[in-house]
Amino acid sequence: MTVLAVVLGVLAVYCFGLFLSYRRRFYLATARDQGYAIPTVRLADFHERFRAGPNGTGLAAAVMFIGGAASVPAGTTDHEAWVLSVLARDAHTLFEFGTATGKTAWLLACNSPPGARVFTLTLPPGGQELYRHEKGDGKVARDVAIEESRIGDFLYTGTDAGAKITQLYGDSKDFDHGPFRGLCDLVFVDGAHAHSYVMSDSAKAFEMVSPTGIILWHDYKRRSGVPREVVRALETIARTRPLVRLAGTHMVAWRNGRAAPA
Repeated sequence: MTVLAVVLGVLAVYCFGLFLSYRRRFYLATARDQGYAIPTVRLADFHERFRAGPNGTGLAAAVMFIGGAASVPAGTTDHEAWVLSVLARDAHTLFEFGTATGKTAWLLACNSPPGARVFTLTLPPGGQELYRHEKGDGKVARDVAIEESRIGDFLYTGTDAGAKITQLYGDSKDFDHGPFRGLCDLVFVDGAHAHSYVMSDSAKAFEMVSPTGIILWHDYKRRSGVPREVVRALETIARTRPLVRLAGTHMVAWRNGRAAPA
């Protein structure tokens, strides 16, 4: 093989990698991949804090932030964490299904108004027997939920922001959401990704959200290693609720009292 052939081969591989990277970003922005059923909206069309001025996105979307999402398995991307943090700025009661490392709870606490409260729910350490697998639920989703329940030292532990956070333990299917009914300005559904859990957590979220509140769901994507039950559950819910996918993210959203943007 000549040197020229080797160079051309390396160049071809490099160009193909660039093409795949561009295609992935394009699909993420437009949701045209895989035939996703939930329509995509721009952030600025979903919430006024993301609207740009003459100098781009303004101070209404400025937040306290931690980067480096790649180091957190199954966590939100940096862009998604920014979106969550921006929406937290108007929320006084916030609820998270699925604590994981506690990073999102920390972000919500840091960026919510003074006096706000963040409630976050996860299985207790050693409480794997509480997980309730149902017919149609995948094994991967169960394994991930049980693995995350082993985390006991959360990122927010010992921080000033931690004073705003109430850690709740238990299986979300058994969680009594009655005291939160109609009170939560922001609900983030990112707990167990099994179909039955997404449906159960979502049903509770719709009852917990305030009259002007927002619900967000994570992991609306079809990718190797990600339970596809989230997609199935959300597209089922979208038949009766005007859910939207936020452009540039794998998050689905619903804003109470608002129709889906055209």
